[in-house]
Amino acid sequence: MAASSFRRTLNRTLAMAGKEVQHIRRDIRTLYLALAMPVLMLVLFGFGISFDVDHLELAVVDQDRSTASRELVRHFTASNEFTLVQEGTSPEDALRELRRGHAVAVLVVPTGFSQDVGSGGAQLQLLVDGADGNTATQALAKAQALVQAASARFGPPGVSLPAPPLEVRIRTLFNPTGRSALYLVPGLASYLLAIVAVLITALTVAREWERGSMEQLFATPVGRLEIVVGKLLPYLGIGLLQVLLVITVGAWVFDVPVRGSLGVLGLGALLFLIGMLGQGLLISVVTRNQVVATQMATMTSVLPSMLLSGFIFPIENLPLPLRLLSTLIPARYFVGTLRGVLLRGNGFAELWPQLVALTLFAALMLAVAMGRFQRRLD
Repeated sequence: MAASSFRRTLNRTLAMAGKEVQHIRRDIRTLYLALAMPVLMLVLFGFGISFDVDHLELAVVDQDRSTASRELVRHFTASNEFTLVQEGTSPEDALRELRRGHAVAVLVVPTGFSQDVGSGGAQLQLLVDGADGNTATQALAKAQALVQAASARFGPPGVSLPAPPLEVRIRTLFNPTGRSALYLVPGLASYLLAIVAVLITALTVAREWERGSMEQLFATPVGRLEIVVGKLLPYLGIGLLQVLLVITVGAWVFDVPVRGSLGVLGLGALLFLIGMLGQGLLISVVTRNQVVATQMATMTSVLPSMLLSGFIFPIENLPLPLRLLSTLIPARYFVGTLRGVLLRGNGFAELWPQLVALTLFAALMLAVAMGRFQRRLD
């Protein structure tokens, strides 16, 4: 008896899923929204958003006009860290370029630089535009590294510096070159999947309410659970295909590695998608209107997934109220899962807290959506 009831439930659920697949096939825009848009946005954002700063505009005031000063300028511009945009002997001209925004930094080589280099007491002046704090910080760091490298070339011959009491050897793990793409692409993947998963579910179910087809379903023996699961199954399959596409494009276009467990990655993606699809279902049940559902889906997925997930801004740098609020954002845990698997080579032992959080969110969204989804017309 129980087996027969289970078969009937399974058949009705699969019939609902087949009906939803037919809707998707007739509305090609849904497939574009679900498959093409995440890949397109990943490529655009991946190339468009970057924290890497190079080819910084540099103005040079060479008051020494010596072989050593010209060699120093060549040393600054040879690595493509800085691009020479103006060179002269007048500090006023260089500062004018800085005020106009045509230069990020001004390198001043004082008179007598070549003689001071020979004696080991040379000094340089670097003026940096601090209007953009990130660019200014990177310009200072790059200039300091170049000056340290140049000191070995221009320092007095035969003079050895005393050894420091402590020697620090730095090694950067997981992203040794500091490429922004390796940091941003996992966050972008989570951000895009969250938006698309919530939107497609909220819109499609809300459309059923607007067109009156939901009332027709209520007249059939199909139960609430069968309707919900049948409607979510096709979009869950599309979502998993989205994950494969996004990870493939990230690896192919941006050289993002996959160092950890693909099984853990797949489990995290499955739980994340179930939670976000459940959130979209809850929105559609509450609003029953496509316009309102679109607005709510955008508000509850776009901004939280971008600002409170660690995608761009480190969670540790957020104020305490926002840090507490971020614990309710599933994208935070999926971003951690993606970066752990792709970059750090993590497995279940390291990522089980994120998986537990995603499981709780998915269960909560489905339970609340099922509770609000009643077989009656208000």
